[in-house]
Amino acid sequence: MAVKVAVLCGGTSAEREISLRSGQGVHAALRRKGWEADLLAIDSFDGLPRLLAPYTVVFNVLHGGPGEDGTVQLLLDLMGKPYVGSGPLASALAMDKAEAKRAFQGKGLATPPWLLFAGGELPAFAERVQRELGLPVVVKPRREGSSVGVRLVRTEEELRPALEGMAKAYGEFLVETYIPGREVTAAVLEGDEGLRVLPLVELRPKHGELFDWTAKYTPGACEVLCPAPLSAAEAQRVEEAAREAFLLLGCRDLARLDFRLSPEGVPFLLEVNTLPGMTELSLFPRAAQAAGLGYDDLVDFLVRRALARLPRARPIG
Repeated sequence: MAVKVAVLCGGTSAEREISLRSGQGVHAALRRKGWEADLLAIDSFDGLPRLLAPYTVVFNVLHGGPGEDGTVQLLLDLMGKPYVGSGPLASALAMDKAEAKRAFQGKGLATPPWLLFAGGELPAFAERVQRELGLPVVVKPRREGSSVGVRLVRTEEELRPALEGMAKAYGEFLVETYIPGREVTAAVLEGDEGLRVLPLVELRPKHGELFDWTAKYTPGACEVLCPAPLSAAEAQRVEEAAREAFLLLGCRDLARLDFRLSPEGVPFLLEVNTLPGMTELSLFPRAAQAAGLGYDDLVDFLVRRALARLPRARPIG
């Protein structure tokens, strides 16, 4: 039976447009590699089992929302469809920034001090932020990816409006201490021989101090350095923390881990992205390219890894 690959992209999250671009890139790479692959750009999750039924394996690049939070992963597991990326539990844990932070802290991984707003009186919460965290702080939605909604708040005058806007737009959100220093990301690729941390990437936004949505997706808005110009000791600390967090959350196949590297050289883990961008200019493919693994070969490797999880037929007799 011929192997048919479904490249699943689009979705309903704030990252839909990036997902579509990732899907187009992955689909083109698979076709160049000789796979029978279809691009499934969805705008609704209704009827997804029927849509995916004809396919042997799914290359999921649904960034954010139900595509990355474990919902689609659970559906694929129930259907018995192998797919690229982490399973339901790791996906859900990584997407929920509060639960991921609790896991990091439980393991002793450095992460910026933080508070969760899950409802209640905003004025009292604002006072608590100033009392326990001080300023500046970074405010971010609890369950969004790709730096959606992330904001740096420097002054008391900015704090209340920022919290009110976040509560109105997202309901639940995190506030964490702003760590001065450098923005570094680690791409982790899992293979039969174990985990491989690809060359680290440093991100230097040209406007502002955060690698936010604008810096990520505006051409020329951010300088990307790969390999990152870190000392051997700094790179080792980031790589060790990335491996530990990947294993801690139970990730599979690939993940991108975002850090703030303090002036003292301490890597503070911000979050784990279990379905990183897969456009040819995205950070994960760039790190792979720096390691000598081209985009088409990376995509081919990932789909083969997913296919290897298909149960093998038992011999009769």
